[in-house]
Amino acid sequence: MTVAQYTSVTLAAKALHLAQPTVSTQIAKLAQALDCQLFELVSKKLYLTDTGQEVLDATRAMFDVMDNLEMRLAARSGLSVGRLKISVVTTAKYLIPTLLGEFCQAYPNIEPEFQIGNRAEIIQRLKQNLDDLYVFSNPPRELDITTDFLTKNPLVVIAKQGHPLKDKEHILWEELYGERLLMRENGSGTRYAIEAFFKENRIKMQNPITIASNEAIKESVMAGLGIAIISQHALNHMAPGNLIELPVHGFPIPNSWYWVLPKGKHVSNAAMAFREHVTKGLSSQKAK
Repeated sequence: MTVAQYTSVTLAAKALHLAQPTVSTQIAKLAQALDCQLFELVSKKLYLTDTGQEVLDATRAMFDVMDNLEMRLAARSGLSVGRLKISVVTTAKYLIPTLLGEFCQAYPNIEPEFQIGNRAEIIQRLKQNLDDLYVFSNPPRELDITTDFLTKNPLVVIAKQGHPLKDKEHILWEELYGERLLMRENGSGTRYAIEAFFKENRIKMQNPITIASNEAIKESVMAGLGIAIISQHALNHMAPGNLIELPVHGFPIPNSWYWVLPKGKHVSNAAMAFREHVTKGLSSQKAK
């Protein structure tokens, strides 16, 4: 499974904390036992064969069965153990970690695996069915998936504290045409939502400057390089007093986060418990 994930014996060995020859030997033994070729090397790149893909799918299904059996047997003893694998888009890292930390304190025997990536990266993990839960702000509707609303994720215009328009109550986007617009890279869910909003509302967008992370965008805005449109949750976690939200007409851009799963995927006990924990945690935050 790990060799297939990394498409590299060297990287798989590193991830598994094993010597490369050990991994190569085990792959060879597995192929011999199954009497098939699992991988092929083409132009120095490793690829799964069609048979290898079938073995990989079956292996993942076997691990899912064993994980759920372990949790069901533990539940009979009044325990909650097992693994919880979550992948989220970059902006959700301001939402999920705190709730995951609280969950792990309540269930110390659950082993979490937490992955963060841009929309394109998390889509790849979703296609490979690598995790128990996925969080997207713009779910890939072209895939065979199920989605459930998680919480709102409005997008706001931010600027440095000393911006000339900081005291104006109503700002038209046209008044910001002279500003550099700092945006996430192609493949980012935030950029996808922004471009869709501008197209739907026929708003002219000046040529954006692409910056790879919210942290880098934050630093660039603080340095006066330009303005940006980011998640309001991200703004709340960024250097209070150094950045401000500009009251631009038509903003915030309505946006939300969603739980996403491949259609037909069995939801583990740990995943169901975590979703319930998140729902209660968000309800508690709203109440405050």
